[in-house]
Amino acid sequence: MKLAAVTVDGVRRAGVVDEAEQSIALLPATVDDIVRGRPAGARGDVLPLAEVRLESPLHRFNRDILCTGWNYLDHFEESKGKREGQDPASLPERPTFFTKGPDTVIGPADDIAYDPGLSTKWDYEAEIAMVIGRDGRSIPEEKAMDHVFGFLVANDVSLRDLQRAHGGQWLKGKSVDATMPLGPWLTTADEVDDLANLQVQCEVNGRLLQNASSGQMAFSFARIIAELSQGMTLRAGDVILTGTPSGIGSAREPQIFLQDGDVVVTRVSGLGELRNTVKLTRG
Repeated sequence: MKLAAVTVDGVRRAGVVDEAEQSIALLPATVDDIVRGRPAGARGDVLPLAEVRLESPLHRFNRDILCTGWNYLDHFEESKGKREGQDPASLPERPTFFTKGPDTVIGPADDIAYDPGLSTKWDYEAEIAMVIGRDGRSIPEEKAMDHVFGFLVANDVSLRDLQRAHGGQWLKGKSVDATMPLGPWLTTADEVDDLANLQVQCEVNGRLLQNASSGQMAFSFARIIAELSQGMTLRAGDVILTGTPSGIGSAREPQIFLQDGDVVVTRVSGLGELRNTVKLTRG
């Protein structure tokens, strides 16, 4: 099932997306409620997808977005010597975690709020996001996927100079409001046949800049959950980003950074596509 969020007559609703028919069947509950165990209810009105504006599937966050860094080996290698003296001594043997504020989240077609006064190095990062559907603490790796409700597409837009300016930690450079597209819908875990064969891509102005398989991840989805949940309860509704592949702008020669008017397309095979415009927003 593919669950999207729309607002109809001033009320936010979940809807079941039929990609073949290009339609959405409205539900009485929200996606946030369904993820937390509320019955979806009977399907109601069916609307053409072309007539609705999809929002971020999730709006009610338990905490910051949980994120995984350096999870594609080629991405780790491409940035060596380009982290302005903040390179780790060696490839991490366990997942690297950080968080970003929930106010970063925007919908699959919303504008990315671009403020060059904050940073001159706005970078794109296509990622697979997963959503927890069942609470758990110290979850064994072999049972980790039992706690996943589903998967989405995300772009962890990062302000590289702001990121480097605060001691090498990543929170500030990745937590600017209205900069992380999420969606276009939440695909339930039972609909994803092969987690090791999802193609992750990012295009900027029609140029393909990232293109990799989830099979290149250093740490699997299950390993991420197992490590993250050690001593720390994960709760239904938590969103976890799982890392970006190589091709980021700051590691290229010459570097490529996002500018006002750029169109960023982020897609993951089987999970859908985000299409966002970078738009000048000051203050």
